[in-house]
Amino acid sequence: MTGPVEAIARAVRQGEVRAVEVLAEHLGRIARTEPDVHAFNLVTSDVAGRQAEEVDRAVAEGRDPGPLAGVPVALKDLLCTRGVPTTCSSRVLEGWVPPYDATVVTRLAEAGAVFVGKTNMDEFAMGSSTEHSAFGPTRNPHDLSRVPGGSSGGSAAAVAAGFAAASLGSDTGGSIRQPAALCGVVGAKPTYGLVSRYGLVAFASSLDQIGPFALTVADAAMVLDVISGHDERDSTSLPGAQPSASSRLGRGVAGLRVGVIAELVGADGMAPDVAARVEEAAAALSAAGARVEPVSVPSVRYGLSAYYMIAPAEASSNLARYDGVRYGLRKPGADITEMYTATRSAGFGAEVKRRVMLGTYALSAGYYDAYYGKAQRVRTLIIRDFEDAYRSYDVLLSPTAPTTAFELGAKTADPLTMYLNDVCTIPSNLAGHPAVSVPFGRGTDGLPIGVQVLAPALGEPVMFQVAEALEAAAPTGGAA
Repeated sequence: MTGPVEAIARAVRQGEVRAVEVLAEHLGRIARTEPDVHAFNLVTSDVAGRQAEEVDRAVAEGRDPGPLAGVPVALKDLLCTRGVPTTCSSRVLEGWVPPYDATVVTRLAEAGAVFVGKTNMDEFAMGSSTEHSAFGPTRNPHDLSRVPGGSSGGSAAAVAAGFAAASLGSDTGGSIRQPAALCGVVGAKPTYGLVSRYGLVAFASSLDQIGPFALTVADAAMVLDVISGHDERDSTSLPGAQPSASSRLGRGVAGLRVGVIAELVGADGMAPDVAARVEEAAAALSAAGARVEPVSVPSVRYGLSAYYMIAPAEASSNLARYDGVRYGLRKPGADITEMYTATRSAGFGAEVKRRVMLGTYALSAGYYDAYYGKAQRVRTLIIRDFEDAYRSYDVLLSPTAPTTAFELGAKTADPLTMYLNDVCTIPSNLAGHPAVSVPFGRGTDGLPIGVQVLAPALGEPVMFQVAEALEAAAPTGGAA
């Protein structure tokens, strides 16, 4: 049995199908198609088999197997998994096996999920195409000549290809939402602090968040509800009970106020077919009873520049630990300095080196205020402009990515062109706000297009409420 999370979990819980049968069907699909897609760095069939057997045992004994009973889930390969290699798609973590699970991994397991594998990604989550992986690129299941987006491209592709009913990715500047758009699935970045980052290998600690990919909006909300909540092991985790992402599903959008962000619809490089789908999405919400208007959020146009100062600076700090001493790859040298240099030169790929050097420069004496400090001030402006917009609107609407999936190799030689893929997603990370990408028709090339719903902090319930309405109104078939 394949399909949506809710359907699989319900069938397993009611004894209509066994978890091991669900797993066998997904593993069969992986065996047939994964060599072409390369969504996984590691398929964990043994781990999944044990988990599926435990779910079936619980059902047979009348015990509650959990809300995700028997649901095959894929994990981005920067989430620590006890006893299973975690590579971040980098040679520098060669041979490292975590001694503990990330909090989200524990929560999924307790909910009855079955882990089918660790997914490929841009190295240390730095990229927008999943081409910057030490283990080769992932391909888009809709067109194997195209990228799946990144950095969580393997997680998006795993769901799009039917290898898993849901998956987890991480989103630092759009790394869940952009690949979700390119692969035609739902992908959500939660409010910063709603989901624990304990056990997430850090890229940029003030921006990183873990979130779900799924086939439907309801499934994404369901998985988010399982993994969210306070964790005392994460100092940035929000305290207290938080609203359920699923709590407003089924209510429609009548009376809600929706602002369409003018600066993002008209961003440089925005493809006409993508802009057209956003206009259609706005019209659909209006027809469903929402009040829809254009809105200006002026400072979002500076988000890309601010992000590429802040994120590399934090990466420079976080990646300093990969020195060949404590874990992972070690290259010999005549002294410790030479060993550090040899290890990091051999272990890191070109994009990681580029960002570490950029971040180190931005933090260096004499340049901190001019670059990093100024970028943080821009971040504050973005937060304030969003606050102004949310005084008048319940949610905001924009494109998710400026184009449909591009061809493999088309942008790897020009980093600036690659970075522009995140122009619509980065502002939410800088503000710490939630956002979700919903499939909404196809482009003139027949490939999926995603529309993004943005909400204020802890606005997940209304965000998913609007996303569900878009899902119901989405065009089907080819280009509209």
